[in-house]
Amino acid sequence: MAKDKAKKVDEEVVEAEVETPDVDTAQVEEEVVKIDPLVALQLKYDDLDDKYLRAQAEMQNMHSRFAKEQVAAVKYATQGLAKDLLPVIDNLERALAVEADDEAANKIKTGVEMVYNTLQKVLADNNIVAIGAVDEPFDANLHQSIQVQPADDEHPADTIATVMQKGYVLHDRVIRPAMVAIYN
Repeated sequence: MAKDKAKKVDEEVVEAEVETPDVDTAQVEEEVVKIDPLVALQLKYDDLDDKYLRAQAEMQNMHSRFAKEQVAAVKYATQGLAKDLLPVIDNLERALAVEADDEAANKIKTGVEMVYNTLQKVLADNNIVAIGAVDEPFDANLHQSIQVQPADDEHPADTIATVMQKGYVLHDRVIRPAMVAIYN
């Protein structure tokens, strides 16, 4: 037991001797610089090298960020035009929904249908796709529910009952959500 006590006292003495006062590293560097100018030059070189490497890394980050932004700008360049054309498509669909009862009306409807089909092809060629179909599962990211209808055995809950207005996506970005009624 006396040995353990002596060992403990020796450890405390060693710990007390190891403690060092707080040293201001900037003050130490100043003292070293005064003594050895070569060390001063090395410190300055290290500092400048560090700044250079950081600037170079920042430039690489900027280049990669600009490249990503450029790809996104090209990918979604037609979004504004598509958004402006959606009311035109809606109006053409409404015109096609009207029943034609005479020969002249049928000819006009055929012309409207040709314009509508051409516009749909242009949208598809530019990766603009209509979303929202009856009996499709409801997705809050793609659809906006504006009515609810009771679900039954044929129509499970959270599926689309009717589409009031088609929605459209450009690649993976929603241009306009589909306005739908869902079964609940």
